[in-house]
Amino acid sequence: MKNPALVLPDAMKGIQNIYKAVYQGGVSPQLLELVHLRASQINGCSACVFAGVQGARKHGETDERLHAVVAWREAPFFTDEERAALELTEAATRIADRTGKAVPDHIWDAAADHFNEEQLSAIILMISLTNFFNRLNTTVEEPAGATWN
Repeated sequence: MKNPALVLPDAMKGIQNIYKAVYQGGVSPQLLELVHLRASQINGCSACVFAGVQGARKHGETDERLHAVVAWREAPFFTDEERAALELTEAATRIADRTGKAVPDHIWDAAADHFNEEQLSAIILMISLTNFFNRLNTTVEEPAGATWN
């Protein structure tokens, strides 16, 4: 089956409007792509991992950092701001793995130390959209590198 977002005529229009807003939220496209890539790695969505790497490269990301996103805690290549966004990404993506709050206060506070409300909104929407597409793509087994026509 085609991706459900393409089957229903108005679905993709709404999604594209959200993406447009996300990229106008004051967060660097490079960081948004890292957020997308990390959530996609967690969810095992090969189509989104592939797209995330391509998008990050287009925005100037290096192979060294792209290879290290999966191990960002141990890798020396990421800023404190990026680490806060990646930790928020993991918490918001792995909500079923938590006891208590989905996003613990210390993770939220670290992100809030680096990003204002508009920027946090952009990051949270990117995490949510990525999780949304991860679920669509894995459900219909969208292959890595597929083009949406």
